Amino acid sequence: MQIIDGKSLSQKIKRDIAKETQNLKETSNIVPGLAVIIVGDDPASRTYVGMKAKSCKEVGFYSIVHEMPETITQDEILETIKMMNTNPRIDGILVQLPLPKHIDTDKILGIIDPTKDVDGFHAYNVGKLVTGLDSFVACTPLGVMEMFKEYNISLEGKDVCVVGASNIVGKPMASLLLNANATVTITHIFTKDLKAHTSKADIIVVGVGVPKLIKEDMVKDGAIVIDIGINRIEDGSLVGDVDFENVSKKCSFITPVPGGVGPMTIAMLLKNTLKSAIARD
Repeated sequence: MQIIDGKSLSQKIKRDIAKETQNLKETSNIVPGLAVIIVGDDPASRTYVGMKAKSCKEVGFYSIVHEMPETITQDEILETIKMMNTNPRIDGILVQLPLPKHIDTDKILGIIDPTKDVDGFHAYNVGKLVTGLDSFVACTPLGVMEMFKEYNISLEGKDVCVVGASNIVGKPMASLLLNANATVTITHIFTKDLKAHTSKADIIVVGVGVPKLIKEDMVKDGAIVIDIGINRIEDGSLVGDVDFENVSKKCSFITPVPGGVGPMTIAMLLKNTLKSAIARD
């Protein structure tokens, strides 16, 4: 069994991005810029935004965070995004989710300029992904694909079970896998017999937010398991959607939580922002 170390891989990617950023600055006088909108005081969201801002600084990006109160109107958020769409210093716009209930998330994401949609959530980029065209791709699934590449894990012809069908993780993950010529099964909350699907899979990718959902008897010997879930349980510790201690005994490769997919998400956000900045040149 081999651990897929997302933490060290993300650091390697950040070092490469820092070099490319310095080169872009020297040759074209362009500094990649990322703008983040955060609404309300959700502690997890604030932590993520803080990590993103820190990472931008590490690689030499310009970054700005728009902190907005929970009571802000939808129109005020839309106006801020329109302003950023036309700001030549901003290459990437990210709206930290979830938004308050009185805000229409689809409308907010839909008004972001697709060329600055570094989260890959705009319908324009989703459509390009599904049809196999170059686009901005959601950062977490993109990070998983980088892990497969780094560890020389071939996807062609493999049976892959994606557990979870969210727009942020499950659906784009399935599209990327299909584009890599894998045979993909997508399972979700209405799937009748999850074990019947996971137990046949060469690769399992799970991201549903249910602690230790995937048990040892649901995984075949030699399977590759990618755990996107991160959950804080009663004792305060962080665990994934996979029962790591027992499932890892059967795997050829497995990601830990924390230190697996999580760090890769921010690395891919930086990569997408750099891609946007290079397109500006």
